[in-house]
Amino acid sequence: MRPARIPPPTSAELHRSRVVRGLLWLAGSVSLALGLVGVVLPGLPTTPFVLLAAACYAKASPRLHGWLLQHRWMGPMIRDWETHRSLTRRTKTVALASMVLMVGLSAWGLRHQPAALAALLVAALVGVVVVARIPTRKT
Repeated sequence: MRPARIPPPTSAELHRSRVVRGLLWLAGSVSLALGLVGVVLPGLPTTPFVLLAAACYAKASPRLHGWLLQHRWMGPMIRDWETHRSLTRRTKTVALASMVLMVGLSAWGLRHQPAALAALLVAALVGVVVVARIPTRKT
C-alpha cells in the first residue's frame, strides 16, 4: 500500500541562494550515502543521516525530498519525523539499547587501545545525549 501523495515543497520553502541550495544538495547526498552505509555497517547510525538528508533536500531539491518521502523504507520514518518532530518511547528504547549493545561490543574489541576506547565512549555519550533530548510522544 502506497502512502498518500505528499505535495513537494513550494518555491517559498526552497533556499533563495543557488549556491546554498547546491551545498545543501551536496550535504544531503553525503548524508544519505552515510545513512545507506549505516544499514550494513554496525555502529554507523542510519536514521539521523537519512533525516538530515531529508532536511537538506527539503531546502534544496523538491524532487529528491519527494522521492525520499515516497521511498518504501525511508519514507515512513521521514514522514513520521516531519509530522511529529518526536520519537515514540519504543523507538527511543530500541535506539538506545542498540547503541549500548554496539558500543559495548566495540568497547570490548578496543579494550587494549585506550585512546580509541576513550573516543568511542565519548562518541557514544554524545549519541545517547542526542537521542535522550529528542521529545518523546506516547504513540
